[in-house]
Amino acid sequence: QVQLQESGPGLEKTSQTLSLTCSDSGGSITTSDYYWTWIRQSPGKGLEWMGDIGQNGITDYSPSLKSRTSIYRDTSKNQLTLQLRSVTPEDTAVYYCHARTDRAVDYWGQGTQVTVSS
Repeated sequence: QVQLQESGPGLEKTSQTLSLTCSDSGGSITTSDYYWTWIRQSPGKGLEWMGDIGQNGITDYSPSLKSRTSIYRDTSKNQLTLQLRSVTPEDTAVYYCHARTDRAVDYWGQGTQVTVSS
């Protein structure tokens, strides 16, 4: 059974680089077989798409975050990583990873809270 799990520091300082990982605690997923997305939700706001990485490794980022965001797969650890550079308190949000199969089956993590302190 697929069980996506996001992991991160919880608390980050302004100007630092936030690094989050997403993996399947159920051990069912091979990351390169899926299309991955990172999404976040800030307090009082809707869901914000951050970026994708396809099965071919090609990435696509939100224009507003592109200069600060990197998404990549670590095949040796079978996990997905999001890096967000130069964070500010406006990056405080719950961060979610999402995986989609070729048959359009969707899996979501439960989200991880990140708070950026000033």
